[in-house]
Amino acid sequence: MGVETGSREKRMAKSIAASADDSFGGRVKLWPERAKVFYNDVRTEMKKVTAPGFKEVRATTAVVIITVFLFGVYFWIVDNVIGRGVDSLFRYFTHR
Repeated sequence: MGVETGSREKRMAKSIAASADDSFGGRVKLWPERAKVFYNDVRTEMKKVTAPGFKEVRATTAVVIITVFLFGVYFWIVDNVIGRGVDSLFRYFTHR
């Protein structure tokens, strides 16, 4: 708990110092430190990433293909219904 509090205080002190020196020069001075922290965070998060196995890729690909097919059929039906409805309206109003 003490270590966590100490690091939190350091971060707060850095952010207060950064906000106090909000000039362009102050931001340029902080850039190397911010870049180092960013890349360390990226490296830490990338260690947590795992690649999917072949079975998982095959299963999700099948789900995507089936979903795209179903949505395609659904939108084709909706398009035909709306198109025929609009066509019927045009025919109704042009024959009067």
